[in-house]
Amino acid sequence: MKIIKRKVKTLYTRSRIPGIEWSVNQYVGCQFACKYCYAKEIVRREEPWGSWVEVKVNAPDLARKRVKGTILMSSVSDPYQPIEAKLKLTRSVLRFMDKRNELMILTKSPLVVRDVSILKLFPTVEVGLTVNSFEGKEKKLFEPLTPIQRARINALKALHEEGIKNYAFISPIIPGITDVEAIIRETRDFVNWYFLEFLNLKKAGEEFRKNLEEEFPESYAVLTDYDKFTSYLRSIKDVLKRLNVRVEGIETHK
Repeated sequence: MKIIKRKVKTLYTRSRIPGIEWSVNQYVGCQFACKYCYAKEIVRREEPWGSWVEVKVNAPDLARKRVKGTILMSSVSDPYQPIEAKLKLTRSVLRFMDKRNELMILTKSPLVVRDVSILKLFPTVEVGLTVNSFEGKEKKLFEPLTPIQRARINALKALHEEGIKNYAFISPIIPGITDVEAIIRETRDFVNWYFLEFLNLKKAGEEFRKNLEEEFPESYAVLTDYDKFTSYLRSIKDVLKRLNVRVEGIETHK
């Protein structure tokens, strides 16, 4: 793993994500190296995605700035990827961040629970865990280096028990693989709200698209056929209506 340390001029950058005014990425790149991740198309380097991580060493000092609007940590990395356990950069950023800032955190790691005591200092904070049903063959093909689903679900429950608002980010949804209804039924008693995101097939990269088509042709067919996808999306919306849970949005990438 190549670690690149550098100083930057600013930590808060304007976000194009609806409902999010600012993004914070104290890391760039991600050790989880998910095969479908479209961040690799945003942050381009010659080295393979997942083989390097950029560390913004002065991020804690820059975090003191007060900005208005919701901040997302992080948009092109995972703030709790494995290196965080040693460097504690995310923890330092949270310590120095102006607690009046409105903060949202998104991660695939239960390591976020480590920082509960700091998170409680923010009057407005919500922590999301990405869940997607990937286990066994699917996990090995799509995201072999990420924490298992059970650990993420347990983290959502732990956050709830600590009184911290949380959300389940069901992503990426791949028809026939991601069981949206099962995820919601398992988590609805301790999750505040949900956001759904379908696989961004275009930005997942040619290699991933080929692997998906070869290993899961039916899933690929639904994602690439307008009528099949529309029918599948309708079925997901029916599930959400029937379960009557709070859903903040559905991103289809269509």
